[in-house]
Amino acid sequence: MRTRLLPLLIVLMAGVLLALGFPLAVSVAAAQQQRVVVDRIDDTVRFAALAQFVTDESSATDERRSTLQEQLNRYRDTYGIDAGVFYRNRDSMASAPEYLTVPEEGEGRNAFEEALTGRRSQDPPQVWPWQQAGRLVVASPVVRDGDVVAVVLTDSPTDQLRSRVLRGWLLIAAGESAAMLLAVGAAFRLTGWVLRPVRVLDAATHDIATGRLNSRVAAAGGPPELRRLARSFNEMADNVEEVLEQQRAFVADASHQLRNPLAALLLRIELLALELPEGNEEIASVRTEGKRLAQVLDDLLDLALAEHASAVLQLTDIGELTGERVAAWRPLADEKGVVLTSDIAAMTAWADPIALSSALDAVIDNALKFTPPGEEVRVSVESNGDSSRIVITDRGPGLTDEELTRIGDRFWRSGHHQNIKGSGLGLSISRALLMAGGGSIAYAHHEPNGLRVTVTVPRTSPAA
Repeated sequence: MRTRLLPLLIVLMAGVLLALGFPLAVSVAAAQQQRVVVDRIDDTVRFAALAQFVTDESSATDERRSTLQEQLNRYRDTYGIDAGVFYRNRDSMASAPEYLTVPEEGEGRNAFEEALTGRRSQDPPQVWPWQQAGRLVVASPVVRDGDVVAVVLTDSPTDQLRSRVLRGWLLIAAGESAAMLLAVGAAFRLTGWVLRPVRVLDAATHDIATGRLNSRVAAAGGPPELRRLARSFNEMADNVEEVLEQQRAFVADASHQLRNPLAALLLRIELLALELPEGNEEIASVRTEGKRLAQVLDDLLDLALAEHASAVLQLTDIGELTGERVAAWRPLADEKGVVLTSDIAAMTAWADPIALSSALDAVIDNALKFTPPGEEVRVSVESNGDSSRIVITDRGPGLTDEELTRIGDRFWRSGHHQNIKGSGLGLSISRALLMAGGGSIAYAHHEPNGLRVTVTVPRTSPAA
């Protein structure tokens, strides 16, 4: 969620900074140019005051015109700005350089035409830093007796203006970059503050989903809505744990309480069998069903205890433990004519040895039970990165895809195996025992026929 929320906040803040930065950059450029324009207008006004008293065009040696020419030359030499005074007919009164003329087109012509109407240049087009050949033309009218008799024109290079604008933009860019860094840091802090309760809630949900029902959320940070959600989650988890605890207690109590009446019933069946002829089929059937019911009650009690008990994890030699269980089941395999082989190497993992042994017993028992004589049941131990796997494969009839999705459910048995001894709880007990220690059990087809059962236990420490 953070990877989706953080870019959204960053893009939003970047948009805000750009929305503020662009107008500010334009304003800086306009302010710098306005300073230059005002300065040029002051210069043109001064030249216009000098030119106001110059006589008409026929007075070529007029002293005032010489003074004006001298001022224009000095102005150009000092500032590098072309300047000239031109009559209405565009003839030059005085100019520096002398070849300066009124432009025939462009901004210079527009400024000249505007000055002929009696207005000074107030708002010439904006000069931008990328306009390498840009010039700034400013014109002011020369007024005598209320009439415009000439125009003062200055044509300024814009190198310094563009440099000042660029420096101002660089300062703005630096400020925007610093503000963006601060915004990114604030976005990280904000998303962390907002999403921290969500991460804690997600971790607690995962713990509960994997069987650690005592996990809770500490509602100590984040927005008020998420703190309220954390409290509601804790209340829900408490209620779920209480309901499951009541369910387990009921199953355990019912299993335990039914064992005594069932034991008394089986005893009376045995006494009744003494009164009946030897080999009576009905009494044998009743005796078999009674023993099956007793097995179911024992398995129910084991399942309730397995779901309730917490695992005692320790670093265990998985290879050695698996070898012991294979050796324990080999006599039964030999008796049934099943070939029980193993490929076991020394390997450690974190597991509850008793729970893992019980789970392996249930899986190997099932494999031997459904494998016909002469076929093989193979047990191997292998590593898979952060976990160790114990793989049990058999050559039995196997299961369909639909049956694979149901294997391990309580009391479920394949329709093809209803006549084989069992309660349908063994694999459920195995799954509960493994989940309590962070392990798992998975089922798949084994080619060309049979079932492949994979028991996985973690190799990393629970504390890590």
